[in-house]
Amino acid sequence: MDKTPWQSLDFLSPPVTAVLEADAQAAYRQLVVQGATPPGAREMLGGLYPDDLINRPVRDVAYARAMLAGLWLWHDGLNESHEISQALPSATGSFWHAIMHRREGDFSNAKYWYARCRQHPVLDEIATQSRSAAAVGDEPLHQVTENGWDPDGFVDVVQAVHRTPADPLYAAAVRLQRLEWHCLFAHCARRAAGV
Repeated sequence: MDKTPWQSLDFLSPPVTAVLEADAQAAYRQLVVQGATPPGAREMLGGLYPDDLINRPVRDVAYARAMLAGLWLWHDGLNESHEISQALPSATGSFWHAIMHRREGDFSNAKYWYARCRQHPVLDEIATQSRSAAAVGDEPLHQVTENGWDPDGFVDVVQAVHRTPADPLYAAAVRLQRLEWHCLFAHCARRAAGV
């Protein structure tokens, strides 16, 4: 069995691993989510703090907070993620903020926040990995990935297909959405741990 992307982060705490593995096949599968945070997410994440996220001393608390913003997004806790990312005045905070607005369907606001993280180092990693994630026939996704990761182009794709889950492009967009999340979360975890 292949490792999940977070299993290579051997310094994640057991509670974080449990959060990521809880309903892992169904988590983060909707492009746009509506409504309140699921009760299960509140139960898992409500008592977690930045110092609880890795099994060694936190080297960068801001990145640990960014990890927490990502964990809330993983389980559709948009309000909680928004509160955290909005308080992070960095490109990483803006990145999580952009993703959160895209997932709530506020597409123009997502683009505003993506503009604040155009030089983020994770964009190159997403670009490299996303080329293989965009399958043949997913022309709109190839346009998003062919010249590097184009977050605005991805917002446009999500806006076009978020109401049509039966569209094959929807499933491809979910794959890219999950890839983007994994790359940004791993970046935050490594920075928080100082590795």
